[in-house]
Amino acid sequence: MTVERIMAAATSGTFISVLLGVVMFGMGLATRLADFKVMFSRPRDIAVGCAAQFTVMPALAWTLARLFGLDEALTVGVVLVGCCPGGTASNVITYLAKGDLALSVGMTGVSTLLAPLLTPALTLLLAGRTVDVNAYGMFVNILWVVILPILLGLAAKRFFPAATERAVRFMPTVSSVAIAVIIALVVAANAKRLWAGGVTIFVVVILHNVGGLALGYLIAAALRLAEPKRRALCIEVGMQNSGLAASLAAVHFAAYPMAVVPGAIFSVWHNVSGAFVARLFRKTNPVKAVQTTEGN
Repeated sequence: MTVERIMAAATSGTFISVLLGVVMFGMGLATRLADFKVMFSRPRDIAVGCAAQFTVMPALAWTLARLFGLDEALTVGVVLVGCCPGGTASNVITYLAKGDLALSVGMTGVSTLLAPLLTPALTLLLAGRTVDVNAYGMFVNILWVVILPILLGLAAKRFFPAATERAVRFMPTVSSVAIAVIIALVVAANAKRLWAGGVTIFVVVILHNVGGLALGYLIAAALRLAEPKRRALCIEVGMQNSGLAASLAAVHFAAYPMAVVPGAIFSVWHNVSGAFVARLFRKTNPVKAVQTTEGN
């Protein structure tokens, strides 16, 4: 097999999907019963957070694409990022920011479970007029790439507790490596397209992320939620599972190669901005880190 073929296979949507599945499997292994309890013990917080997640980011994506006059490919790429659920990196950033970690984990879990339905539906609604959106194909793809690996992780934890207890120690490292490889592959495969997209797409991605962070915090503040909850919503709304967005773009929008670019840029940028936000929160108005917050 030639080097070109090896690179083509490595940067294909299928291979990226497999790596993303590894990350989701690790999420299933790391999920505890307490993570599900927060969905029922604090339904208002979870509902507010997920409603913000699936309204703010998709609407902001569509608005920015319109304002900056992005072409079809870049528009669908930005919309895909906006319609994806929260990413697992948001949990780490929330912890570093001394936010409500239980709320963050709960929001990530619920938004991920809602993703097979909401991500294709919202993408079809916002981008379906200009590009062909296979909503059913996306639905099945998300089930296989996201939901099934999480269920397998939960099953492994249930039936092989001793083995999974040992594996969980290494899964954060494995997941981090997998995410790093996904980012590296997407960026490497689209290096020329990244430059071809010009400064505009970088500006749009940055505004999308920063706008999500700001609006997430402002919504929580308007609802008079406690500071740890505000931080959790800020980070959860602003940080997306952009690896999933890149995978969906590669698999379902192959006719629009540039659609992968926004997810690639977002994957790198939101980790930079997340680290900055966490540091900012810790330095200004510091609060005690919480695992759960029952009141406002």
